[in-house]
Amino acid sequence: MMTDIEIAQSVKPRHILEIAREAGVDEKYVELYGSNKAKLDLSLLTDSADKKDGRLVLVTAITPTPAGEGKTTTTIGLADGLKRIGKRVAVALREPSLGPVFGVKGGAAGGGYAQVIPMEDINLHFTGDFHAIGAANNLLAAMLDNHIYQGNSLNIDPRRITWKRCVDMNDRQLRYVTDGLGGRVNGVPREDGFDITVASEIMAVLCLASSLSDLKERLAHIIVGYTYDEKPVTAGDLKAEGAMCALLKDALKPNLVQTLEGTPAFVHGGPFANIAHGCNSVIATRTAMKMADYAITEAGFGADLGAEKFLDIKCRMAGLTPSAVVIVATVRALKMHGGLPKTALGEENLDALEKGIPNLLRHVSNIKNVYKLPSVVAVNRFPTDTDAEINFIIDECKKLGVNVVLSTVWAEGGKGGEALAREVVRLCEEEKGDFTYSYELDGSIEEKIENIVKKVYGGDGITVLPAAKKQIAALTALGYDKLPVCMAETQYSFSDDPTKLGAPSGFTVTVKNVKISAGAGFIVVLTGDIMTMPGLPKSPAAERIDVTENGKIVGLF
Repeated sequence: MMTDIEIAQSVKPRHILEIAREAGVDEKYVELYGSNKAKLDLSLLTDSADKKDGRLVLVTAITPTPAGEGKTTTTIGLADGLKRIGKRVAVALREPSLGPVFGVKGGAAGGGYAQVIPMEDINLHFTGDFHAIGAANNLLAAMLDNHIYQGNSLNIDPRRITWKRCVDMNDRQLRYVTDGLGGRVNGVPREDGFDITVASEIMAVLCLASSLSDLKERLAHIIVGYTYDEKPVTAGDLKAEGAMCALLKDALKPNLVQTLEGTPAFVHGGPFANIAHGCNSVIATRTAMKMADYAITEAGFGADLGAEKFLDIKCRMAGLTPSAVVIVATVRALKMHGGLPKTALGEENLDALEKGIPNLLRHVSNIKNVYKLPSVVAVNRFPTDTDAEINFIIDECKKLGVNVVLSTVWAEGGKGGEALAREVVRLCEEEKGDFTYSYELDGSIEEKIENIVKKVYGGDGITVLPAAKKQIAALTALGYDKLPVCMAETQYSFSDDPTKLGAPSGFTVTVKNVKISAGAGFIVVLTGDIMTMPGLPKSPAAERIDVTENGKIVGLF
């Protein structure tokens, strides 16, 4: 059996100009990065303003497990399936972070015969977007420390600096550092640290910006720390936004690539969903909607994280309304939620499935009853799944009035996604949603958090620690209390305890810290033990990645 990279390398990509023409993109908007990837000029979106938007379809999933769910693979396979049944379609995805690529999670270009290509480029440097984001982040950090060194006219308290440096790599050694050592000429000594690039607020800013001017304005609003008298200091105060925007002007342009079957794919941006909003850029999504009748996109991790933030933050800010939602599940993952060990997932076990399926049903109920959107469950079928297990899932979802469609896109590409494609078309054409957010912006910060915990997570409420209460009071006094909230929460459970699988109840979520991402335009709520700089595992994927004498990359999944 071929690996993902071997499958991807076995397909000869079409020239990206052909893909652009089929997507209705004139060559004058295309900036080539070789023959199989390109950036699109931002004027394309402006010039297409009068074109009718295509339907937006969100692909999300159950709570992740080590068994895997295949959300990105399903997203790509669904797009290829829609193309096979004669629909004009584009897919909008996030860019992978180098940290997980070289760590344990892997890339984000799909798998099997449902991939975007060139997968090596997409999973590595691609068009340099993440490097530009890291450079802009670190320029701001350098200007901040230089300001303090050069006399500190803004009266910045070095103990209350909130801005960190970043690097797009899993490196636990950099979580906490002391810098500015070595004498006066080498800076002002202080405690510091690094985030992974995808956790930088600049990543979230770029993905939510609607234009270059909006990007610059958002950058100026980024808070980097506080003065001795507790007033916020922004990038604008440091006069950094212009130079940062100059570094990001090309990164803001959406990237165009293709699936294995030649479907246009806009791959752009990549904030993590457990610490940021977890969606590709608004510009890429809007471009896909202008260039196609169906724009298929995804949001990170399970529906309680990625989909919640896609709907409550991205859709709210960008004025988007999805026409349908696909919830991806596997029999194997549901049996893990039912307590079965990974080694026993290949055997039929209806008891474990019955214990685990409440996780899927809660996600389905949230999309249907909280957000009031039409939905379908896509079961990513494995050869070991039995008919009895599949029928059990179908029967349980029918009780909620939601259909189940089997997907075999990993093995069959678009052909294995045709049935799902037809159901998505039916949902878009026959079922009308009544899109509603899980909370309104005029409530207090605590009310918004509690709404998410009760309505989406299924918890009893929240416990706010004293430090977080003080932070909420300070943010409210500064006028930030009417912003949406972005939950930083474990991806492995509806609760803030990653060991509580399935659909736990009777729990409260502990709010430890609350901070402002003023540039992104949301409040970050930290629960549990959330790391913004991951570490490498004992046997990182980097040990198995290599390049041959002729420049061919091997070992990349």
